Amino acid sequence: MIEEHDKQDIAGNDTYEGKDLGVTIGAQFCQFKVWAPDAVQMHVLLYPASTAELPGGQGGTGEERAEPKEFLMERQQQGIWLLKLDGEWNGYRYMYRATFKGGRQETAVDPYARAVTMNGEMGVIIRLEETDPQGWSQDFRPELKSPVDAVLYELHVRDFSIHPSSGMLNKGKYLAFTETGLRDCEGNTLGIDHLAELGITHVHLLPVFDFATVDESRAGDRAYGDSEDSSYNWGYDPLHYNVPEGSYATRADEPGTRIRELKALVLALHQRGIGVIMDVVYNHTFNTADSSFEKLVPGYYYRQNADGTYSNGSGTGNEVATERPMVRKFILESVRYWAEEYHIDGFRFDLMGLIDTTTMRELAAELHEHVSPSILLYGEPWAASDSPLGERMTLKGDQKRDGLAVFNDNYRGAIKGDSDGAEKGFATGAEGKEEDIWTGVRGAITDFTASPSETVNYVTVHDNLNLWDKVVHSQELEEQLGFISYDDEGHIRGYDSVEQAVQHANPYMQIDPNHVLENETVRRCLLANGIVLTSQGIPLLAAGDEFLRSKYGDANSHESGDAVNAIRWEQKQRFKPVFDYYRGLIRLRREHAAFRLRTREDINQHVSLLKKDKSLLAYELSGTAAGDSWDRIIVIYNAAKESRTLSIPRGMWNIVVEQGQAGLEPLRTVNDGQVSVPAISLMVMYVNN
Repeated sequence: MIEEHDKQDIAGNDTYEGKDLGVTIGAQFCQFKVWAPDAVQMHVLLYPASTAELPGGQGGTGEERAEPKEFLMERQQQGIWLLKLDGEWNGYRYMYRATFKGGRQETAVDPYARAVTMNGEMGVIIRLEETDPQGWSQDFRPELKSPVDAVLYELHVRDFSIHPSSGMLNKGKYLAFTETGLRDCEGNTLGIDHLAELGITHVHLLPVFDFATVDESRAGDRAYGDSEDSSYNWGYDPLHYNVPEGSYATRADEPGTRIRELKALVLALHQRGIGVIMDVVYNHTFNTADSSFEKLVPGYYYRQNADGTYSNGSGTGNEVATERPMVRKFILESVRYWAEEYHIDGFRFDLMGLIDTTTMRELAAELHEHVSPSILLYGEPWAASDSPLGERMTLKGDQKRDGLAVFNDNYRGAIKGDSDGAEKGFATGAEGKEEDIWTGVRGAITDFTASPSETVNYVTVHDNLNLWDKVVHSQELEEQLGFISYDDEGHIRGYDSVEQAVQHANPYMQIDPNHVLENETVRRCLLANGIVLTSQGIPLLAAGDEFLRSKYGDANSHESGDAVNAIRWEQKQRFKPVFDYYRGLIRLRREHAAFRLRTREDINQHVSLLKKDKSLLAYELSGTAAGDSWDRIIVIYNAAKESRTLSIPRGMWNIVVEQGQAGLEPLRTVNDGQVSVPAISLMVMYVNN
């Protein structure tokens, strides 16, 4: 074990400032650099290119281990080992073998690797310019003038396309995002065309870096519903931070394919004006003792408790020690690599509380100053458990004025209640939440933000019950609808498999197909996300909310497979009025600046309370003063089960959102100084004097 002062000595005396760690390949030469200050000897082990990469290859596994060529590296200053080789080495696989005092040896994949073999077992030397899809050099990220102009949409790559109803050929793959012109039998758009029609500005992808728990050798055979081998995962189990996940590629055994196809995904979304957010997990790794970090620099990359054991603020066995200089350097360079090489438009940081404030501050400054001011940065301002990082954790309030946003779980709870149980919030039937809603409406500027651009407003994401299922639980309807339940040992009650349980569930049993918008559960869902989409800050939607996606009551579906997680595209037609409502609200937000105020001062000047009562909140936006084409705008949230009548300023008010209808065109007008707001609904109206 290395004592803390010894770790700091390593950081102080052996911190490398160069930007060339990993492999640099040029014309007839290749350079290897790795940081391993404790090693007494270091070798590069070179293996020929895998069979799959060779002309006429038959799809080799990529892990064939013929006897390697061994090259002794040269020790440099600052803990660096260097090897330069003449010749052409493109496509070769490589490993590092470190020798430590006493003769102990460790063989490790390069932690800076940018390409790997199947299942990440070996690094691969690759010319990245050869992985660019056609048109890549003309690709540009969509401009984002302010974070509050974004409408985020969280999505899992496999979920997007794997269901038979998706109509996509590349099911479960990156390339599904490149398929255009898809329609269902009723003419509804599917896939990427659906995303463009919905109007979101950014797709937030659950992790797409190389993760550990899905067997990439089986990825090509994993059709819809193939979950018997537990091969489904969200990806919060990092293996190689600088390499795309191979199970989403059409050929996981071809190192360049996953790179090319992820770039093709980004290019396709950019061509539709949609940015790409990458969910990143720099707070922990899947392996600890067996990780490349620990093998090459024992005791440095992970935090330890006072007794020398690994600290576990992540709840997954370790915490990456982001506060140490070479760890911070790795993270900054990794994030910048994704932003530049893959044209990624933003990053969501998992358990950002475990990343120290200095790292987050430096990261935001570097990306915004040297890559693009349009890059979005946000994360979870909490940890899963206690951490020795202590006061250096990035928590709510620590993001102020640093170009970061954080998830607003205060607002989340106020809107819906708890995350997995029957506790209610404003939209799900609780009284007494009105003040908390008013705080969230104003971008949390009286809570923890310096400006509305620092709060990500949402009600549900991949974790916990999704929106439909949460509202069902708050109404205590889960048993009636046949939702999945588990015993204390994690076994499904009453069924042999999750697929069987899903087949017997009926999550929409109570909805009259001819009167979808009259159903109470539907109305509460629309009110919940309606609040999100009309509040100051950055709104985030979970994929499928726009057509009432259910996960059948599964509150933690990270490895539940396709039966629970797949997006069922046939629901778009079934719940078309719901989709139209979401699309109308998003258009309203994007075309009217009053819903996207930039500063604390703007909110204080242009957002004023009209009425706050039991299960009711009404407020006015000063449109003209905020640069909006509408002079004055009134927004009313009525969460009560009965309609409410309230007084409003006199004038000819045009109602544009009412009873599940939303858009820019007036639905009706009122001019008698009062308005009746239907039960469990959102109303928006404007007047031009």
